[in-house]
Amino acid sequence: AEAGADAFFLTGTKTRAEVEAVAAAVPVPIILGAIQGDLADRDWLSRTGVRIALQGHQPFSAAVAAIHATLKALREGTKPADLAGVAPAALMGRVTREAEYDNWTKNFL
Repeated sequence: AEAGADAFFLTGTKTRAEVEAVAAAVPVPIILGAIQGDLADRDWLSRTGVRIALQGHQPFSAAVAAIHATLKALREGTKPADLAGVAPAALMGRVTREAEYDNWTKNFL
């Protein structure tokens, strides 16, 4: 903390005792790498000073599976309008910050 660290990142922790020992020794929030077992208790994590707990790469894996299924369906002749699981326009607009992008474009031009 004295050197300017905003948080302490732990990876490979397996027990609550390990996390608790670090929490007692550092005055900054804790970030945990992959969590498993009894470390996955959100209430305990919060009380222990853990502010971010990475939970694996499932969102990325789900995206890869969806992209694969979509490209396969297109290759097999599915029409774009008939694809399953496609995000609606409103969601795409939110996640791509469409309104902000349109505003930036307007201001730039």
